Amino acid sequence: MNKVMTRTAQLRPGTRPPGRRDSRRPGATSRRPLTPPATPPGPRPTDLFAERLLAVLSGRRPVHWMLRHTAGPAYDDLARLAARGPLRARGTDPVVHDIGYYVPRAGALEVFARIAAGDQLRAMAFRLERSQDLRWRCTAVELGVPRPPHTD
Repeated sequence: MNKVMTRTAQLRPGTRPPGRRDSRRPGATSRRPLTPPATPPGPRPTDLFAERLLAVLSGRRPVHWMLRHTAGPAYDDLARLAARGPLRARGTDPVVHDIGYYVPRAGALEVFARIAAGDQLRAMAFRLERSQDLRWRCTAVELGVPRPPHTD
């Protein structure tokens, strides 16, 4: 009969754990250099804000969800846009198709995003500025709405 042990082996007092490399002891050498592990970069603020604005403009989130992420007249503009529900699609949920940005100065980004919902493609533009607390805030938002048919 084979028995599966669920506890780890008990250490005797005064001994170090197996596999430990203590460089503070005389004659001991460390086998690995002490380098911090590489951390993957987090999501870019352009991507985060595009998704957040899309969630509000498509009706998946309430407008007040963006209150702490906006500054200046951007919240009022967002509330006006969301009231019209321009990105509410019937049948398919809108998704961010493509994102681009321009850096006009340090601490500011002007971002555009293409929003796809089925066979429709819309444009969204917004401005991000880094505040004193080093957080990004949306300071302007615009949405390209389809043009009415041109009649002569």
